[in-house]
Amino acid sequence: MRECHREIAKWLEAVGTSPAIDAVGNLRALYPGSDPTTPRLLIGSHLDTVPNAGAFDGVLGVVLAVTLLEALEGRTLPFGIEIVGFSEEEGVRFGVPFIGSRALAGTLDEGVLSRKDQEGVSVREAIEQFGLDSTKIPEASLRGEVLGYLEFHIEQGPVLESLDLPLAAVEAIAGQTRQQFVFAGKTNHAGTTPMNLRQDALAGAAEWIAIVEREARSVPGLVATVGAIEAKPGATNVIAGEVRASLDIRHASDEIRTKSAQTIAEGAQEIAERRGLEVKQATLLNQRAVAMDSFLLEQVDQAIRETRCKPHRMVSGAGHDAMILAQRVPTAMIFLRSPGGISHDPAETVLVEDVARALECGMHLLAQLASTLKSSGRTCLA
Repeated sequence: MRECHREIAKWLEAVGTSPAIDAVGNLRALYPGSDPTTPRLLIGSHLDTVPNAGAFDGVLGVVLAVTLLEALEGRTLPFGIEIVGFSEEEGVRFGVPFIGSRALAGTLDEGVLSRKDQEGVSVREAIEQFGLDSTKIPEASLRGEVLGYLEFHIEQGPVLESLDLPLAAVEAIAGQTRQQFVFAGKTNHAGTTPMNLRQDALAGAAEWIAIVEREARSVPGLVATVGAIEAKPGATNVIAGEVRASLDIRHASDEIRTKSAQTIAEGAQEIAERRGLEVKQATLLNQRAVAMDSFLLEQVDQAIRETRCKPHRMVSGAGHDAMILAQRVPTAMIFLRSPGGISHDPAETVLVEDVARALECGMHLLAQLASTLKSSGRTCLA
């Protein structure tokens, strides 16, 4: 991350900004507007990614933001532009996402800062170990007049490719529920315990996973995933006495997502009672669906038209920093096509011509917003 900060800081210094790292590790730089008192537009994305990832998830949005400043060639707008490279969006290390953007939104609370990784290191301790002062985290919160937040991001899915479109406006980000289920049975010898006398936690979990998939397939727009499972004691000739399984549920409707989560939980309970098991569940994340700003959506549609492309709106199944910033300021997202629909994998890529279209779209959008502010005398977009 230090190397990443240093490299991007060089680019930002070259366009006349003074980049700095805030107390939670976000890289930030302000390109001033035509007047020191003008509000600012945030443009950015995250700099972290997942293990064994590709090269574009998150960081492409930061690179595009810097390149938009380069394309201005020193010209000023009736608003400033603050570039933000968020330090932690994925939630890989601590199991909680959006640490960087939560700081800007002012929602990074003690519960998150106390979360620990597998080595027992807390978020707060990790921040201190990186050389930052965690007591100054409140200073990272957004201050002054902010027009809104714009994020470019690869789609991470196959929709745009299937439509042969390079760009899309994100109209909403699906809500997410992340849970852990623990099935407890009885460990016993695999060779001497008859099938009708077993309390096999892994068999119960397997039956439950089938319920998860069946629910997701039966509800339009719902996705549900059991991505991690751990059986104990984990020996070939031993019946598993305990199984821990993750559950990830997403939908654009919070009502539908909540109802499906309840159906899946009831299925786990029924299986446990029938098989003589115990089951416990814990909710790790309950993130509401977030709609993007209607005015900015229209502006993004128009900017895409200006690139001679057909506008398209879609729901993001993946979570993004935009859903956190939307709690504070008007927010918009622009997706770029993901060839093969591949992401979180080394094969993740983008098309050069799509990146060129995204830059063109971004320049049109900046011009549109500048025109709107000049003609209306507004200091905000909401």
